[in-house]
Parts: sequence; C-alpha cells; structure tokens
Amino acid sequence: MSEVNLTPSGPPETVIAAEPAEVRQALAEAVAASGDDRRAAIAAVVAGSPRSLAGWARLGDEGRDVIEAYAAYRVGYHRGLDTLRANGWRGSGYVRWDHETNRGFLRALAGLERTAAEIGEHDEAERCAHFLRQLDPAWPPAELR
Repeated sequence: MSEVNLTPSGPPETVIAAEPAEVRQALAEAVAASGDDRRAAIAAVVAGSPRSLAGWARLGDEGRDVIEAYAAYRVGYHRGLDTLRANGWRGSGYVRWDHETNRGFLRALAGLERTAAEIGEHDEAERCAHFLRQLDPAWPPAELR
C-alpha cells in the first residue's frame, strides 16, 4: 500500500506503490529491444502483468496505429484509476509526476489525451488535459514537453 499525505496547505497527495521488481526489469528489457521486437516484448510483459501501468503506457507508445495506441492508453488509464483507489485516492488530490511510481498512470493519461485528439474525440482530450493539470499543477513535466 502506498501513502496518502494530508497537508493543511492543500489536497492530499497519492503515490502509487511500486510495481514488482521483476515486472520493472522485464519492461526495461522489453523497451531496450528494437523495432517490432520491442512492441512484441512489451506486449508479452503486459500479458503477463496486466496491472502494469508502465507497461500499458509503453504499449500505447508502441501502437502500430492511433487506434491501437488509444486502446492501450485507455486500458492503462482505467487500470490506473483502480490502482489509485487501491492506494488511497478518493477522487481528488494530487498524483504528481515527481513520484516515479505515478508516471505509468500519468503517461497513459497523457497518451489518451493525445490519441483522443487525433481521432477527433476532442471533448475527451480536453477532459484528459484538465485532469492531468488537476493531478499535477506543474503538468507537463520537462521530460514530456
């Protein structure tokens, strides 16, 4: 279980618990593969660890087309909401990029924003953009600009 910090200066902050070390290692190895092998290796990690938010975000990054990417990001987003709730999030409060373990969820949400816009789901893209800034007022991080 992860921490939820209550502060007198603002909303609580949720930090998602780390994924198992073996999943993180398998994903790092999969991401290091090249070309189509990379996508297949990432898909294998996700198939073996379907709760891996980082895995779903990476699978979205490797989508062979916008619909495949959209679908992977959407699954990562919904799995992420479940994970956030399991880690104490109650529908509001911060989920910041500064915490490495939150990045899989935030990357999936950002990917969903981008791909929703690409397929013409502009209202969904706007909701995602707004949600990202609610979760982390410093959004987007420098690494993603």
